[in-house]
Amino acid sequence: MQAHRNRWLIAVSAIAIHLSIGSVYAYSVYQNPLNESLGWDIGLVTFAFTTAIFFLGMTAAFMGKFVERNGPSRSSLIAAILFGTGTLGAGLGVQLESFPMFVLFYGVIGGFGLGIGYISPVATLVRWFPDRRGLATGMAVLGFGAGSLITSPVAEWLMGMISIPATFYTLGVAYLILMIAGSSYISPPPKGWEPANMQKVREKRKEKEKKTKVKQGDLAQLEARESLKTFRFYLLWGMMFINISAGIMLLAVASNMTQAITGVGSATAATIVGVMGFFNGLGRIGWAGASDYIGRTNTYIIFFVLQLIAFILLPLTTNVVIFAILLYIIMTCYGGGFACLPAYIGDLFGTKQLGAIHGYTLTAWAMAGVFGPTAVSTIVELTDDFTAAFVLFIFLLALALLMAILMHFNIKKIRRQQEEPS
Repeated sequence: MQAHRNRWLIAVSAIAIHLSIGSVYAYSVYQNPLNESLGWDIGLVTFAFTTAIFFLGMTAAFMGKFVERNGPSRSSLIAAILFGTGTLGAGLGVQLESFPMFVLFYGVIGGFGLGIGYISPVATLVRWFPDRRGLATGMAVLGFGAGSLITSPVAEWLMGMISIPATFYTLGVAYLILMIAGSSYISPPPKGWEPANMQKVREKRKEKEKKTKVKQGDLAQLEARESLKTFRFYLLWGMMFINISAGIMLLAVASNMTQAITGVGSATAATIVGVMGFFNGLGRIGWAGASDYIGRTNTYIIFFVLQLIAFILLPLTTNVVIFAILLYIIMTCYGGGFACLPAYIGDLFGTKQLGAIHGYTLTAWAMAGVFGPTAVSTIVELTDDFTAAFVLFIFLLALALLMAILMHFNIKKIRRQQEEPS
């Protein structure tokens, strides 16, 4: 039965799952409505988002074996039940005006669903597209990055038409339908299966290797435990932590921050937040492709230079169009950081235990999910302004730029040592 499945429908199934869980990036549209209707301050509301991202990161980092053991269909179904239940329960928490219930369902239960749903389809897509691996992973992560593109304006419209609890109920049912539909079709290809054009792809790859004769190769072939003993692992972890913190900080407060700095209404802000999801997804494909040509370290250096400029300009920008463009630039770097990460790990540590090292690195996502939103919400509560938060992240991005430059020199040093005769 699996042999007759259409791999493009497998891709559509994966996108349906990732579009649903990617809705978490539209969370900022709920902040002001929850604050105004229930009196929950911004720090409390942000805490639910922080909790969800923390459990997303930790689950994605450490549930890989669970997904491999249960397969993509069952794992995705579990993710659908957890994430759908989390969204529905969040609505009940709002209706009962219970903040602990809201955090439990949206942050903890929904967060587990986010993490399992994030990692379930990707490896399966790679197996179905051995001839187009970049396209395969790009489709999945584009879906996750673009989730808020749909959810943000829809949630804003629903809250205006019905109510906040009913909005969560409606979206929860929609996510369940989409994710269950996706999980019912997605499955790994039969053992030994290959697309019809695979032999031609192999021949083209061999011809390209003969023509270029350029093979830099991986820096080393290390096991996961060995990678933890290297300086470059901690440089990479720090770079990812800051890159994710900067992006998640904006995602957590994008709607009310846009309204506060530019003076636009909630509907305009919701549209801007939604389009942020598109650029998040676009950055995942665009930067990952570019990194093959300009190098992964150079790509991260560009990320931090662009974000430094954007974070300096954002609090000074009242023109909503320019403000949105700056947000979108940051979002491409945020998404691109995730997309480039697996290839960067391969460059630095080899592919021997890439999955395990990737998991260790994704703990930066969990930590950043706590730090970024908490830092910005705490500063805004204390100062009633976003300026100090931007100053903090300008300093952190400068530190990340320094780390990326140190990574460049560390790699050059190791290359020189490898070339020296023993």
